Amino acid sequence: MQIITGQFKGRKIKTRSGMRYRPTTGLIRKSVFDIIGPLSGKSFLDLFAGSGIMGFEALSRGAAPVSLIERDRKTVYLLRENADRLGTGETQIIAADVFRHFRRLGQWDIIFADPPYGQVDLEALIPQAVSHLTDDGIFVLESSGDDKLPPGHFREKRVGGTSVTFWEKQNA
Repeated sequence: MQIITGQFKGRKIKTRSGMRYRPTTGLIRKSVFDIIGPLSGKSFLDLFAGSGIMGFEALSRGAAPVSLIERDRKTVYLLRENADRLGTGETQIIAADVFRHFRRLGQWDIIFADPPYGQVDLEALIPQAVSHLTDDGIFVLESSGDDKLPPGHFREKRVGGTSVTFWEKQNA
């Protein structure tokens, strides 16, 4: 798996077979970042980070700071190894359960989540994530195309059996 564009374009992210994550495909990554637009100077939070490819791609495109939250310890070790290999001093890797860590998150310009399909309460996740957005921030959820999502999103894209849905925090 490699980074599509930006500072780290073409650099490979190390993965291991048997890990408990499902990396976001290149087609979905390209679609997400095309919709979000320029990232220079924007903060980016990757929930359920897995391989970390979304966070590393955001960093490559100019996002800063970038934080990745992942619960699985073996996966966290691999995230740290990849961050070290890329030389990404702007990346914070947090070993934690997303729902337990929410109260410590602060505000973010972009929040991306790709939770394990069928294992996370999306109706609880979505409002919590949106509440941690800056004004005009965007929350992006990658989920199974079969999931029923609450209203309020401004865009949805389907690629095969995957749905990518976008919510925006409006200025108060």
